[in-house]
Amino acid sequence: MDIPQKLLAVLYALAAFAVVVGLILVVATWTERRRPRAVAWWFLAPTFALLAVGLVWPALRTIWLSFFGPDGSGFVGLRNYGTIFTSSEDLVVLRNTVLWTLVTPFVATAIGLVYAVLVDGARGESFSKALIFLPMAISLVGASIIWKFMYDFKSLDAGTKAHPPQQIGLLNQIIVWLGGHPYDFLLNSPLNTFFLIAVMIWIQAGFAMTILSASIKAIPVDVVEAARLDGVSRVQMFRFVTLPTIRPAVVVVLTTIAIACLKVFDVVRTMTGGNFGTDVIANEFFTQSFSAANYGLGAALAVLLFVLVIPIVVYNVRQMRASEAR
Repeated sequence: MDIPQKLLAVLYALAAFAVVVGLILVVATWTERRRPRAVAWWFLAPTFALLAVGLVWPALRTIWLSFFGPDGSGFVGLRNYGTIFTSSEDLVVLRNTVLWTLVTPFVATAIGLVYAVLVDGARGESFSKALIFLPMAISLVGASIIWKFMYDFKSLDAGTKAHPPQQIGLLNQIIVWLGGHPYDFLLNSPLNTFFLIAVMIWIQAGFAMTILSASIKAIPVDVVEAARLDGVSRVQMFRFVTLPTIRPAVVVVLTTIAIACLKVFDVVRTMTGGNFGTDVIANEFFTQSFSAANYGLGAALAVLLFVLVIPIVVYNVRQMRASEAR
């Protein structure tokens, strides 16, 4: 793109901005003469237009493209979807995605909940919470690089018995210190998938702790005092008072982490590239669409990912509405 075209694009953007601002001003002058609902629709119209262009149209285009062949031409019907559920490689992708979605939310939420209960009201509570929340400040790519070094493996065959190779990975170095043999954490399937999941748990546990800790502190004091006067133990307090009260927050945390796991890409792409049986739907979609140029299969994977997210979002919305109605 040459300079005149860039300037023309800038002018188009400025003109569009001016049109939007002008519409807002026109609507604002009509506020006193129009019904509030009509005014609201005028203000919402640009949002709906942007959603249609940036979200609805690409979604429909992706669904349409999923019915075509690798080069985007040649109608193949549901063949791409059939490939996903019959190909041995894609079945591994589906298995890994299910493992991510089932294991990570429950383990991360459990860790965050237990930690929030244990440090609630304890001395140094803020510092203790900051320690587990710190991984949330690291990007997924940064966290993946950190853990890739943690899992780093050097074979003993690379050195001699008198001078074994120096282990860069902290975990393998600890294993060697204890007299064991180094283990390639990222090579052996399916255990390597669980080692990748551990990275997401490390990050999401801080998120779960923060939300659940805030919910625990929001429990009415009179409810807690009444339970203590009844002589309940700490376990009974957690089971019959704390957990039922913070249930809506637990649901939100579980569903939020589950959606993040369905879309997980950064961890897998950075640590293994989807090799060694660790691939997931989001990474396979990227590989098929941008590396293999199989646009039809890539679009089918994107549609499948969208379909899998919908039930979780619907369940989350229903639970939030139910909690608000109480």
